[in-house]
Amino acid sequence: MSFQAINNAYSETFKPGRLSLGIFVPIENHAYNAVPTMQHHLQRVQLAEELGFSAVWLRDVPFNVPTFGDAGQIFDPFVYLGYLAGNTSRIALGVSSIVLPLRHPAHVAKSAASADVLSGGRILLGVASGDRPEEYPAFNLPFESRGESFRLSIDYIRDSWGNKPGFTNAFGSPGSGIDLIPKPASGKLPLLITGSSRQSPDWLARNGDGWMTYPRRIDAQAAIIADWRTRMNEAGIADKPAMQSLYIDLLDDPNAAPRPIHLGFSSGVNGLRSYLRELQHIGINHVAFNLRFNKADIELTLKRLAKEILPDFN
Repeated sequence: MSFQAINNAYSETFKPGRLSLGIFVPIENHAYNAVPTMQHHLQRVQLAEELGFSAVWLRDVPFNVPTFGDAGQIFDPFVYLGYLAGNTSRIALGVSSIVLPLRHPAHVAKSAASADVLSGGRILLGVASGDRPEEYPAFNLPFESRGESFRLSIDYIRDSWGNKPGFTNAFGSPGSGIDLIPKPASGKLPLLITGSSRQSPDWLARNGDGWMTYPRRIDAQAAIIADWRTRMNEAGIADKPAMQSLYIDLLDDPNAAPRPIHLGFSSGVNGLRSYLRELQHIGINHVAFNLRFNKADIELTLKRLAKEILPDFN
């Protein structure tokens, strides 16, 4: 049994009934600084690939917004995808997530397809409506209409990747025989929707190729994932993967009990393993670790995760 075949990254990262593990970039501790140093960034991505992690994840953060306190990986995600594609060979390259209302969908479609072709089908394209109101005035765009803009962008991108002779969309109407190239390596890319993106639960179930959500208590997460899959089933739609992020601070004591941190917890490996098994049981198919608050040496932490956690998953 498998999810639909979209591209190599999708098939390798997401498997029904299984949990795979990835890493958010920047792979460094910058707990007290919004802007990371990006030191050893390529070497750490290559180490994650060597150790067997399924994916690395970038974010789309055009501006450093002081009230948000997180500048992401600094580099433009599509430029960085191309750089990583040329310096890795196996690991899936994901974006969590491109803020569609802040970009023209033709640029998103072409950039993402280019990265996918250059990487050999290793791109996972997360998409979102955006959650930083301060960014919208910088583009002279209305924050309130981002939900509608998000839907129109999805339609434009998928139509651009298809073989339609022309289509009409509020973002533009390509016609007269023009065609956006390249197409993705397998003809299309997985569009993984983040959160609600200002859409209804039924729309999310019908229109995404997967769902990216945030960490919650296991019982709450189980209910939300079950409802999402019920909506797909009732609509006669094939099952799709679900993933979530998780900030971790891996402690030296393997039996250290979990203690909450921002969007995650500090814990020994045994507590982390137990939590991940629960996530796998409730239907989460991928967890992307964020090491921003990890106090231990980053390379050592990656190696410990690979040795003590990865063998039970991926």
